[in-house]
Amino acid sequence: MLLADRHHGLRDSVRGLLESEFESVIMVANETSLLEGAGLLKPAIVVLDLSIAEGDVRGLLKRIALQSPDSKVLMLTVHDERTVAETVLAAGADAVVLKSRLGTDLVPAVEALRADARYISPGISPVTGPAANDQAVDP
Repeated sequence: MLLADRHHGLRDSVRGLLESEFESVIMVANETSLLEGAGLLKPAIVVLDLSIAEGDVRGLLKRIALQSPDSKVLMLTVHDERTVAETVLAAGADAVVLKSRLGTDLVPAVEALRADARYISPGISPVTGPAANDQAVDP
């Protein structure tokens, strides 16, 4: 597993949660190291803080895919807006986990990715399709 986050304390916390799931968790703190690590290690899963993308999520996810095409990407974010999750998933991420829910959602997200499924933290699960506008309203 490759873990990319600028915040040392958060990287350590995430690493602690993931060490029981993976043989090794390699930590990096910037985009350059992330791309180098993805190219060299070809990790099964890349856990990535949204802020590393610096506004170009689609571009960064494409660069990761070029370096390691078989890697799944799990995006960490503080943003709980549905549009953020939808944008990240449309850009190519396989999972979105709220940082505020790391303790409850990170391991299930990893398990979902291992089963070739997507995962979205509760509370930001995007509503898509015709049913999205069909919400019940009390008169």
